[in-house]
Amino acid sequence: QVQLVESGGGLVQSGGSLRLSCAASGRTFSGKAMGWFRHPPGKARQLVAVAMWSGVTDYADSVKGRFTIFRDNAKNTMYLQMNSLKPEDTAVYYCAGGRNPSGWLPRDFNSWGQGTQVTVSS
Repeated sequence: QVQLVESGGGLVQSGGSLRLSCAASGRTFSGKAMGWFRHPPGKARQLVAVAMWSGVTDYADSVKGRFTIFRDNAKNTMYLQMNSLKPEDTAVYYCAGGRNPSGWLPRDFNSWGQGTQVTVSS
């Protein structure tokens, strides 16, 4: 059974940085997309960034230029580097493992971590 464990969340001031990590165990995500989603208070879950198996990455418009997703396939780990954080980035962040080599929607992912809270103060 696959398990995804996020770490690195916390409280940071506006303009600060955090790096989230997602460690996978149980099986690898070789050949699959991996992504980061977030669930802001009172809003629906939304895509933050996705790393396709091909190496292509894609980002939500709201984080482009500030966030970077990257994966270390040898370590079965994925990261999200978040810079220039804003209060509107406050959310629970989830890492997700995909069903296929690419994907953008929650339904394209079938493995989820428990989430890590990111809070950005103004």
